[in-house]
Amino acid sequence: MNSAFITVMSASTGATTGGYLLSFVPLVLILVFFYFFILKPQKKQEKQDREMRESVDVGDEIITNGGIIGIVTQVKEDNVVIETGGDRSKIRIMKWAIAKVVTDDEESDKDKV
Repeated sequence: MNSAFITVMSASTGATTGGYLLSFVPLVLILVFFYFFILKPQKKQEKQDREMRESVDVGDEIITNGGIIGIVTQVKEDNVVIETGGDRSKIRIMKWAIAKVVTDDEESDKDKV
């Protein structure tokens, strides 16, 4: 009787071990989904933003994260000086505050036409 009980218990534990491994498959699939559809595109966008900020040159028209529009008059390592407004006031901003380079967009639109 005891040997039959042990045989049944060993057979049932072997089956549940495989069940535990199968329960990790959905978790792995979710992680793969997050990597390819969320993390990878986000890293690509961050790389494009970093390249855009590093390529800012004197004379480019930019828009900051705060909505200020100006023309770059001086570029330093981690900040730029922009000229904005009718009175040509100058503002020094950090490069990370640049949201968009308008000059490059307009030039690429002219090339397409």
